[in-house]
Amino acid sequence: MIYYTMTTYTGKCFDPMEMVPGDAEIEDIAHSLSLLCRGGGHLKYFYTVAQHCLNCANEAAARGWTQRLVLACLLHDASEAYISDIIRPVKRHLTNYLETEDAIMSVILKRFGLDDLSDEENRMWKQVDDEMLENELKLMLAGYEDSVPPKLSSVPDLEEHPHAETEQRFLELAKRLTGQI
Repeated sequence: MIYYTMTTYTGKCFDPMEMVPGDAEIEDIAHSLSLLCRGGGHLKYFYTVAQHCLNCANEAAARGWTQRLVLACLLHDASEAYISDIIRPVKRHLTNYLETEDAIMSVILKRFGLDDLSDEENRMWKQVDDEMLENELKLMLAGYEDSVPPKLSSVPDLEEHPHAETEQRFLELAKRLTGQI
């Protein structure tokens, strides 16, 4: 029934609760994340999940990490392309959401050959995600102006960009990292 399926940007139609690796398309992920604002939209300007993921990937590259870890950083929020973004203070209370997010993320990781990330690799991308968040908060969210975020190895691009530009940059990096370019 149509009410139990979603239609993606590329026209795929499936039940996200029954997602399989072939349902995950990098074009859908790039497009969707480039239209999702971080922080539930409570930022000083439009800054997307895709831009955050690009910054995380660039940070991983600046640290000299493998292409595999750079890709993991780029895709770490890819499940949000299929179930949207929930802010962290709420997400931690939604155990069913966390289970759904984990299930969808597992499918996406399998699709892109990252389903065997080690505990250490997972710790590494999560650290980059947290450190990037702290840097973003200082600039983009009221009340964090005096915070001292951790130093990064890269200079994140925290400027506002048109979503189509961010989508294209995300897609190009993903294709390069997966050998599609």
